[in-house]
Amino acid sequence: MPRAPKPLPLSTTQARQIWLHAQRLDVRAPFGEGAPAVAAATAHLGYVQIDTINVIERCHHHILFSRIPSYRRADLRQAQSVDKSVFEYWTHALSYVPSSDFRFFLSAMREHRREGHRWFASVKPADTRKVMRLLRAGPLTIRDIEDDVLVEKEHLWQSRKPSKRALQLAFYTGAVTISERQGMLKTYELMNRHFGWDKLPRAASAREITAYLLDRALRSQGVVSLDSICHLDAPSKKPVARLIAARVRRGELVPVALEGAGKQEHWTSPAALEAGGEGISPDLVHILSPFDPLIIQRKRTNLIFGYNHLFEAYVPKAKRKLGYFALPVLVGDEIVAALDLKTDRQAKRLLMQKWTWVGQGKKTAGRKELKRKIEEELHRFAQFQLAD
Repeated sequence: MPRAPKPLPLSTTQARQIWLHAQRLDVRAPFGEGAPAVAAATAHLGYVQIDTINVIERCHHHILFSRIPSYRRADLRQAQSVDKSVFEYWTHALSYVPSSDFRFFLSAMREHRREGHRWFASVKPADTRKVMRLLRAGPLTIRDIEDDVLVEKEHLWQSRKPSKRALQLAFYTGAVTISERQGMLKTYELMNRHFGWDKLPRAASAREITAYLLDRALRSQGVVSLDSICHLDAPSKKPVARLIAARVRRGELVPVALEGAGKQEHWTSPAALEAGGEGISPDLVHILSPFDPLIIQRKRTNLIFGYNHLFEAYVPKAKRKLGYFALPVLVGDEIVAALDLKTDRQAKRLLMQKWTWVGQGKKTAGRKELKRKIEEELHRFAQFQLAD
């Protein structure tokens, strides 16, 4: 049996450049514009996380704006509701996912149908029958249901409305999908009717799902570890590890010894290694969401960028270091600042709550020019925030 190849040394600078290229944050407009750009960006990244916090624009819009400079909220609405090129489902969190990847989520939907979901164990058959009866007549929002008798919450995030719980369970089982969003108000629709299907696509096999997880991570991360591939998905680690070993034997993946990673194993593709030496313009500035794929895996971001992002929305004010909703600022291939911003929608202003220099941004030399670049991007960011 052939011996496993010795890992190639990889500096954090190389890893940053490979990851930024994989995230398409190394060029200004990698995906074009309009709804096709939304579909292309979502397909490349694999998913775009959704979140409810809106002190600035919600993260799904923010993540897309970071890669589509001309992005408008209507572009996502067009992709979801008209083109139907993206749909909502659970990855490590609720996310927009490419509709072309639907079959990779069918097994999770079937598992919910078989076993239910512990958050929705209180859903009664009568509640399910009620919402499905209403849905057969047409699309439905929770505001269309006015006769609910409110019940006590079983946990913090749960709704008191039985119909909402039933709709959420129907969503996880794949009986319905979210056909439209207005803010965070969801319109539910029968899955087959939304997509115009006579029947659901063929479900991916377990083997195909494992390959999908690995390929998605390689495409969007460039350099991967088991933790980064299977973020909050520990059961997938064993089959993914077996597939990685097989690909290493075939020469399709290369083990790398990432600077500072200790015993944690990493891999990349020969093509990514070959392209990884290209520099990134120091004039390229991105104000990122704390839920951006470059930031959401905090340990990975700290390892590769030397930046430990603090998400402090749920931290008492007196104990915050960066602020309630600080946004990391990427300049070239360095995270240099964290800006705590807030949108005053009535006054149509973007408010600076706190500016914190981090990493290379702490150095006095060149900081005036760095601040000028960030302020230019802040002007563009404010226009996006305040646009209709």
